[in-house]
Amino acid sequence: MSEKITKGTDGRPRCSWCDAAPEFFNYHDNEWGFPVSDDQRLFEKICLESFQSGLSWRTILAKRENFRDAFQSFDFEKISSFSQRDVSRLLKNKGIVRHRGKIESVINNANRAKELVQREGSLAAFFWRYEPDEKKLLEPQTASTSEESVALSKELKKQGWKFVGPTTAYAFMQAMGLINDHVKGCVIRSEVEHARKEFKRPCSKK
Repeated sequence: MSEKITKGTDGRPRCSWCDAAPEFFNYHDNEWGFPVSDDQRLFEKICLESFQSGLSWRTILAKRENFRDAFQSFDFEKISSFSQRDVSRLLKNKGIVRHRGKIESVINNANRAKELVQREGSLAAFFWRYEPDEKKLLEPQTASTSEESVALSKELKKQGWKFVGPTTAYAFMQAMGLINDHVKGCVIRSEVEHARKEFKRPCSKK
C-alpha cells in the first residue's frame, strides 16, 4: 500500500495519519474534510487549531469535550462577555491547555467574530470566500500552507484576531471542508467530494 494509506479495522483504506491514535479513525471518517457552514463549529475549530499550535492534534482531540465545557460550547456570543476572572478560572482548569495567551485569544476572537457576523451575516460566508480553486491545489497532504490560507490569516489578523497564522488557517480549511485533502485511495475521499458537491456555499449579506 502507499505510505500515505493505512487500513481500518474494516479493511478499507484510510489516510495514514489515522494510525497515530485509535480515536483518529472516527474523526477522520465522520468529520475531517466534510464541509461545515455552522458558525459555532467553525469558531470552535479555529480556536482548537490555535490551541494545537506547538502541540499534537491528539492532545487537543482528547480534551475537546473539556474545551467545550470550559468555553460554553464555543458560543462566541457568550464567550465575548468573559472577564479576567474567567481567564483565571480557565488557567486552573486541568482539562484544557492552560496557556494564558491562547485562552485570552479565544475571548478576543469571540468579540472579533461578533463584529465579523455583523458585517458579513455569518462566519461561514466569510470563511468560504477563501475556498481554493481545486485545479490549483497541490497533491493531498503535501502542503502546510497555501495562497488562500496566507490570505485568510492576513485578513483575520487585520481584523484583530489572534493566534491565526497561515498554518493554523490551512489546518482549519482542511478540517472544515474548504478543501478535500484526503489522499487519493482513501475511502473517505469520495464521500467528502460528494458532500462538497452537494454543499450549498454560504453567501455574504452584502
